[in-house]
Amino acid sequence: MIADSRRYADAIARFDAANAEDPNTDSTGSGAEPKELVYARRMTAMLERFAPDAPEAVRLAVHCQHIRRWEIPRASYPRTPEGYKAWRVRLLDHHAELAGRILRDAGYDEGKVARIASIVRKERLKRNPEAQMLEDVVGLVFLEHYVSGFVAGHPEYSEAKLRDILQKTFRKMSPRGRDAARTLIRLPAALAPFVLAAAGEEAPGRTGIEPRS
Repeated sequence: MIADSRRYADAIARFDAANAEDPNTDSTGSGAEPKELVYARRMTAMLERFAPDAPEAVRLAVHCQHIRRWEIPRASYPRTPEGYKAWRVRLLDHHAELAGRILRDAGYDEGKVARIASIVRKERLKRNPEAQMLEDVVGLVFLEHYVSGFVAGHPEYSEAKLRDILQKTFRKMSPRGRDAARTLIRLPAALAPFVLAAAGEEAPGRTGIEPRS
């Protein structure tokens, strides 16, 4: 339940305004749009499908999870596993801090701001059901909208490496989230057998990645 619909709408509008400044774009049915604005809308749409009764804190965290992500590019950290981890930690703080400022400006109190920041940082994942709900939505959005582009963008990755990445994605999801990956979302047809096999599901026919033409 949303306690104050006007305050909530104001926060979402502020998140969207921040993400509308993204210089990077993503293609949608309406043409090229700011990348993180598209991502936020896809996250919210997925939450409506996955958990339509989600609490207000989760709804806000889902919408601001990548807020102004372009400000801390991956290239600003070393291309090493340690560099990647440091980048991800910094991003979590970046998103939580920016979201907190916007939420305060929209009229949310410190208790609600701290709760949303904790969800955005995915604190106590697997033990905090709100953070876990966010993680499930992240995984579902990746699988429905981004996995094809990820595979195409990494031709240097072996099938074993891609399988490991997908398995890590599924391990972070809850049983309900993994079930939704099988039943709720639209997996890319060419990759569906491979994705389901990585999830531990039996799929007919070849389970590897088909060569790209």
